[in-house]
Amino acid sequence: MCAPGSQDPQLPYLDTFSKAAELTNFTATAKVLCLTQAAVSQRVQALERALGRPLFTRQGGRLLLTAAGRKLYDHAQRILEQHRQARSDICGAPMPVSGELFIAASSIPGEHLLPALLSAFAKKYPHIGVHASVSDSLGVMALVERGEVSFGLVGRKSANPNLVFRHFATDRMVLVVPPGHELSKRKRLSVTQLVRYPLILREPGSGLRNCFEKSLERAGVSISDLTVSLEVGSNHAIKEAVLEGAGVAVLSTYAVMKETKARQLRTLVITNLQCDRELFTVFDQRRVLPLSARMFLNFLESHPVPEPS
Repeated sequence: MCAPGSQDPQLPYLDTFSKAAELTNFTATAKVLCLTQAAVSQRVQALERALGRPLFTRQGGRLLLTAAGRKLYDHAQRILEQHRQARSDICGAPMPVSGELFIAASSIPGEHLLPALLSAFAKKYPHIGVHASVSDSLGVMALVERGEVSFGLVGRKSANPNLVFRHFATDRMVLVVPPGHELSKRKRLSVTQLVRYPLILREPGSGLRNCFEKSLERAGVSISDLTVSLEVGSNHAIKEAVLEGAGVAVLSTYAVMKETKARQLRTLVITNLQCDRELFTVFDQRRVLPLSARMFLNFLESHPVPEPS
């Protein structure tokens, strides 16, 4: 039951509450809004007194919304959007959407898809500051769960019940060899033939490595059956190792697009492997997505990534 006779909170209180819900931390909220941490806490407490309900719970050093907090957040977003629209109508000009967006991505989307997407996004929303980092898929998921980024782009799923995964692109794995290699004139190779060649792989934890191992399992082959010569932590390093003759490699078509067009590398299909994999956006369902993150995800839906050829 809402507290009787309580006054309606002012608009800045709803803005402060919304930012705290998005950042899951009073200290970070205070820094962004140029307030003291005590002022942020007082505004949230004033809302809780007015509504007679707790709005946050603490979990693992982070603030998570209660059921009442989630309801208030939805209403607050509509109120704040109406406020932006009112200012726009009165001033006779659209109010630019501003804010900060924190994203993490695994190597394939981070190095080969995200730059073009961010460039196009920045042209449409120049007042949103984007901070992007690149890691492997497991590292990205850890950042999302800790609330250090709003969402991530990854090449694999996990069984973590807090994380929600949504498809946004399809990737394809191919075998990569240097020009002049005995396989460079071929277009296809079987897994049993692949066993004869030194293989360079991404490190455990990467989405590409995970997908390749699962594809091998479906074909009745173990990673231990292959001749693994190197395990490397970046696609660029793998390509350099291939060019230096250290072995052949399984990489994403996105990762070798420039090199194949320039005829610096050759690609082959591995015939009896299912070599397509999904790329996903991932976010933590316990947290709300800030407006900047929601706008980027909507932008991503309206700018689909080309399928690999």
